[in-house]
Amino acid sequence: MTPADRPPDLTLQEAADQLGVHYMTAYRYVRTGRLAATKQGAVWRVRPADLDAMRAETERPRPGRHGTGEAPGEHWAKRLEARLVAGDGVGTMAVVDTAMGAGIGLDDLYLEVISPAMASIGYRWAIGELDIADEHRASVLVYETLGRLAARFARPGRSRGTVVLGAAPGETHALPVTLLAGLLRARGFAVDNLGADVPARSFRAAAAVAERLVAVGISVTREEHLDGARAAVVALRASARPVHVLVGGNAVADEAVAWHLGADGWASSGAVALELVEALPPPPTGADVTR
Repeated sequence: MTPADRPPDLTLQEAADQLGVHYMTAYRYVRTGRLAATKQGAVWRVRPADLDAMRAETERPRPGRHGTGEAPGEHWAKRLEARLVAGDGVGTMAVVDTAMGAGIGLDDLYLEVISPAMASIGYRWAIGELDIADEHRASVLVYETLGRLAARFARPGRSRGTVVLGAAPGETHALPVTLLAGLLRARGFAVDNLGADVPARSFRAAAAVAERLVAVGISVTREEHLDGARAAVVALRASARPVHVLVGGNAVADEAVAWHLGADGWASSGAVALELVEALPPPPTGADVTR
């Protein structure tokens, strides 16, 4: 079908009429990601195909039930992705709040909703379906959303110790460690998140001053940065302070790669990273004599 043959887009009021709902109900569908729409000036426009897709979604069994084979996180990830690509901050938080209200826990929200949504956006940019501006806009919006969630789920009281996190030297992908940082903080750990492209010496410096150090986690997304990750581990081993090092990310394909890097543990996923950190012995509660 050529663009000339495609049915004209609908106004939101026309979409609401076809759905048999009030305009504000249709508007809520858009802001919570149920109905895909784009804003042209001050007017929301809906493609007939997207309206049909919503009808089909409404008519089929809910995700994760009745043997549909689709996990609940996948359903919410698609809705979140649409709001992120649209640059819709209000809609993004509405999807997040609605998902949690429907029973999605914080771990699943981070690892099964936000992470897959951003991975899909990155893939769509890589194949030319999205512009780099779309990817950057979505990334900024995700970090803003994570900041709001971090404040909401901050755990008061004495921390369980400090975890230092960062992406390997040369590695520009900081979202994996940021997601992990949020979940560790919600579990009561203090986190020193160094972000992307952390020099080896900076991992060592951060570990040296961390209060009640539990572990250092290094993320590697691309294989060309594995040497940088190994250099970071070597720098940490050269410290007088004992350090438990975990590595993970798409470039760390298996346990053998982790051992080659010199790490103590391999986090095959964000969920495994959480398990590994929580399984470590707690640091001393008194003065840290290793500092």
